[in-house]
Amino acid sequence: MTQLYIKDQLSAQKIYLILGGLFIASLVVSNLIFQKFFYWDFFGIYTFEISVGILPYPVTFLITDIISEVYGQRKANQVVTAGIFASFFSLLIVFMADAAPATEWSPISDELFTTVFGATTIAVFASMVAYLLAQYIDIQLFHFWKKLTKGKHLWLRNNFSTFLSQFVDTFSVLFLLCSFNKIEWNLFGGLLLSGFLFKVIVAAIDTPFLYLGVYALRKKFGLAQGEELKDPGQDLKV
Repeated sequence: MTQLYIKDQLSAQKIYLILGGLFIASLVVSNLIFQKFFYWDFFGIYTFEISVGILPYPVTFLITDIISEVYGQRKANQVVTAGIFASFFSLLIVFMADAAPATEWSPISDELFTTVFGATTIAVFASMVAYLLAQYIDIQLFHFWKKLTKGKHLWLRNNFSTFLSQFVDTFSVLFLLCSFNKIEWNLFGGLLLSGFLFKVIVAAIDTPFLYLGVYALRKKFGLAQGEELKDPGQDLKV
């Protein structure tokens, strides 16, 4: 692994924090907005019917793939763990906000607030179970393919790891939401197909962005193909 001077090490830490912040924001927002569903006609080939909560979610897999490739498996797992704590903390805030009585002049009544955010508890629970399974599978598979290809074929490990993990994520969250009667079982198959296909398309589309992000970081920190940065604070040069 490449050793950096203090200036570059601090820069690497800042970029890692920014990526982590975007990851956590995407995850938390997806849990808060999931109750709205929309449709998307994909060039007349297929009509997707999916939750708007899926829109920021693929960003989390793109970010963990960038972190995995440049910073390593340990740093990617740390971001996933931070996302878990952030999601449960946001759940606590929503719970407190829902319990607080609205004033008579409040533009948002208790009933409306509960309608929009009342299912958030189940959503976060379902999302966290699915998220844990999917993200850790994604990171493990990413590094499995990285070792197998000796750091080559970034597109292969990006897509192969994401496709399987996204299916696990979509299946798990829908199964739990249907089990808790938040979604009707007769919608399960259609939502599973739409959700998975949408994520596959997005995963394929984000591949150039993965290459761009990895290329920029490799160039900035002088990394060879497949090489990872050392953890901040280890063997710093002065």
